[in-house]
Amino acid sequence: MRKIIFALFCFISFEANAQNVVDTTKKKLADTIKKDLLTAPDTVKKLHSSPLSLIVPGALIAYGVSSFVVHPVRRFDYYLHDRIERSSPNFNTKAESYFLITPVVMVYGLDLIGVEGKNTFIDRTALLGLSGGFLGVSELVTKYTTHRLRPNKTDYLSFPSGHTGLAFLGAEFLAQEYSEKSPVYTVIGYSFAVTTGIFRMYNRDHWFSDVVAGAGFGVLSTKAAYLVYPYIRNKLTHKDKNGKSTMIMPTYQNGVPGLSFAMVL
Repeated sequence: MRKIIFALFCFISFEANAQNVVDTTKKKLADTIKKDLLTAPDTVKKLHSSPLSLIVPGALIAYGVSSFVVHPVRRFDYYLHDRIERSSPNFNTKAESYFLITPVVMVYGLDLIGVEGKNTFIDRTALLGLSGGFLGVSELVTKYTTHRLRPNKTDYLSFPSGHTGLAFLGAEFLAQEYSEKSPVYTVIGYSFAVTTGIFRMYNRDHWFSDVVAGAGFGVLSTKAAYLVYPYIRNKLTHKDKNGKSTMIMPTYQNGVPGLSFAMVL
């Protein structure tokens, strides 16, 4: 009987401690979300991008564009496509549709569990939206301007690779937010991005030059966003000549997007 009572007591104690841990975790998670959503500093932290950092993605785009005028570059597209057809004629996967969003999910997931990134939720999301805007406009215009036929002959929107562009946008987004914490995050993000590009070729959706250019557009879009956003943010959130703080922030309520204006008197 004593053994039963002792065992029951131990079980109750364990349950109480476990409940306490769960409650504490929930509280910390709630505090993290509240802090992340409601904290909007007057200026963003010093960001990595500089004009020189745009050279590498610019070179990737230049390589892709060169495939339209430099015959050896275009022949290399055909060579790789032929090798893929011979080595993996039945290859088919949709994994790249998940890989391309993984780095972005990691950014928000890491912050949610307490591993803080460089910027708050508001700034981070604005940066992501600005990056997506740059990428969407540039790729859409380029696709319809170049009018390149895909390897699988489904349409003439092959150049550049949109999936690869999004994947590299996310990889650079992850690197910008977490590279100071550890270079491992950058390696993980870019590994998913490179794999996405490879799968696009193996699925016969894109040529090699499409993928290279897509990578360039993705990285360039994110770097450009981090380069110009501080100026935009500091214009929207500033102090006037009387020392009053003003803030313009995006809002979303009942399915309707908008802007809110606030002033600290």
